Amino acid sequence: MALLSCLLFSAGLAFLGGCVSPAVPRTEIAGSPVVTYPAPKGSSLNSAFTVKVRPVGGDWQNVATYRMNVDAVVETNHKRKDTSAAFFDFSGPVEVSITYRRAEIRTARIRPLSFGIIPEVSKRTLVFSLTQPRNLSIEVNDDIFGNLQLFANPLEMSRPAPSAPNVLYYGSGIHAVPGGKVKLLSGQTLYLAGGAILRAEVDCINVENVRVIGRGMIDQENHGGVQLFHAKNVDIEGIYTPHITIGNSQDVAVRNVKCISYWGYGDGMNIFSSDRVLIDGVFNRNSDDCITVYGTRGQFLGGVKGVVVKNSTLWADVAHPILIGTHGNTKSPDTLEDLTFSNIDILDHMERQLDYQGCMSLNAGDSNLIRNVLFEDIRVEDFRCGQLVNLRVFYNRKYCTSPGRGIEDVTFRNITYTGSHAEQSVICGYDETRKVRNVTFENLSINGVVIADDMKKPGWFKTSDMARFFVGDYVEGLKFVASGGAK
Repeated sequence: MALLSCLLFSAGLAFLGGCVSPAVPRTEIAGSPVVTYPAPKGSSLNSAFTVKVRPVGGDWQNVATYRMNVDAVVETNHKRKDTSAAFFDFSGPVEVSITYRRAEIRTARIRPLSFGIIPEVSKRTLVFSLTQPRNLSIEVNDDIFGNLQLFANPLEMSRPAPSAPNVLYYGSGIHAVPGGKVKLLSGQTLYLAGGAILRAEVDCINVENVRVIGRGMIDQENHGGVQLFHAKNVDIEGIYTPHITIGNSQDVAVRNVKCISYWGYGDGMNIFSSDRVLIDGVFNRNSDDCITVYGTRGQFLGGVKGVVVKNSTLWADVAHPILIGTHGNTKSPDTLEDLTFSNIDILDHMERQLDYQGCMSLNAGDSNLIRNVLFEDIRVEDFRCGQLVNLRVFYNRKYCTSPGRGIEDVTFRNITYTGSHAEQSVICGYDETRKVRNVTFENLSINGVVIADDMKKPGWFKTSDMARFFVGDYVEGLKFVASGGAK
């Protein structure tokens, strides 16, 4: 697809991107309402699950189940664990049958829980229906590491012709590239067909009007991914990749991408010093932060403006689902602004270091100013270890050269947390000139209780006590209101 959303809306501010896509001959696709992709010879498969799909009343089709790796941290050590991943394309309704081959099913759940998918279970098999695309975690017998990540994609409506000019077309099979890098030029499209595994990093450096699309995979084993450095008008859609780095780039759209990593410091999607970035419909399960927004870092210079992350699922096996603000430029301070995170399910957060917790973290360091941020319709499930929110102007000497300048004008709207493992959240400024200002929680629900300034509570309690939020010094304009109460 071309960059579909030239006009993005971020925290009430609209902006217009360049949005020019390369002209590539495309082949229209017609046929079955269900499309599966046989695994290429030599690919790493996992036999823990047998997956089948069919149109309602139609014939069952087998779905290849790949072995992928995730990170199960034990104390301070990373531990690589096998997990399963499978995918198909469809236009609904369809039925899905999953057989767990290792044992009889005692318990089964399908997440995100907000989808409300309850399977029918019989011995070793569970069955459920879908009517729209979903990115799912199928968890049998309470095993979150030996689970099945099931990606039910929309049908591809068209694809570039293999022989078209400016197209790098990788069909089904395993593709090793000399030097381990595929370097795109301006105007090029890289297409990874379903059943294609690319053992290389994809570099989009000093280019514009490029696309990386399809249903294929960039292999985990080489820690490959997609690098966007000094790029403009980039579309990444439908692929599977261990990570994406966006640095000093503008008008970037990342849609329906699956991002799973397992090694230490294996962030999912990093945004440095970039403007007008859209991340839509992704599934990130990462061995460090899922999505980060930073200012200056290394070769990347400047602030960030206009990031939208929506309709996505985040799972941090280590560190933060969302982290904003650690890195910047002390000598020439950056501003990170107009950031929107909406309609997101957070499935896990597991971080024992108290200084690095928070499902939603705004940590202003390196003289950064963070402002105009909206978190809306965020559903947080019972994560293993960490905090719900962490808003600090801080001086993290491990990564920063100065404290941040401040955090201001932040709204959390329709945030729900259901669980018992959340530690005490933190909101804290740094000094009289580096404060947290104007933060509003509207319709914050913790285990079904809406936290609001006018709620019933002991007279000596602050509202934040009811949410188990520690509010430190240098915080101004903090409000908790019920739905519709924010002015």
